Amino acid sequence: MAPLLRLSAWIDSFNEAIGKFIRWLVLAAVLISAGNAIVRKLFNYSSNSFLEIQWYLFAGVFMLGVGYVFLHNGHVRIDFISARLSTRTNAIIDALGMIVFTIPLSIIMITLGWPLFHNAWVSGEMSQNAGGLIRWPVLALIPAGFAILLAQSVSELIKRVAFLTGQRDQPFTDMHAKSVEEELVEELAAAAIPHGRGDNGGSR
Repeated sequence: MAPLLRLSAWIDSFNEAIGKFIRWLVLAAVLISAGNAIVRKLFNYSSNSFLEIQWYLFAGVFMLGVGYVFLHNGHVRIDFISARLSTRTNAIIDALGMIVFTIPLSIIMITLGWPLFHNAWVSGEMSQNAGGLIRWPVLALIPAGFAILLAQSVSELIKRVAFLTGQRDQPFTDMHAKSVEEELVEELAAAAIPHGRGDNGGSR
């Protein structure tokens, strides 16, 4: 199990790095969108390429970020059910879900998505919109995104199995580092508590 846990840690690190890179894609999409709106209003000029690059960036954020979301346990859950179950039961459900659904789906989508990308690459397929972009980069996101999901699913499955077999204390990745947003929330919450509360000598 130790080699598998090292593989899981490597996959986690890889998707953590991708998650940090995706922030720049979000920034680029915002800047391009704002710049396109300003140019259109001021100079009455626009191009389909500006619109399509925003779609490409959004697709990149969504498809490449799926592993990062899975790593941070940020995917959709039925909370009112999972909250009533034990950690061990949730780990078993997660493992079965990955084996039965997530991993097979990822393999199927990679198999179906690769020919779309390859054909667009070979043919040099362009957007049907005037002034549009070449298509293969966005089509490459389909197999790439599901390959990332497949890898993270394998990592999460390893962690669940390690937890269930007593070789790991908890089934999820230990996210010890707090985000800037989490630290800010904690600071605001601490500042909102009156300093005199709880002091015996405080005024009433």
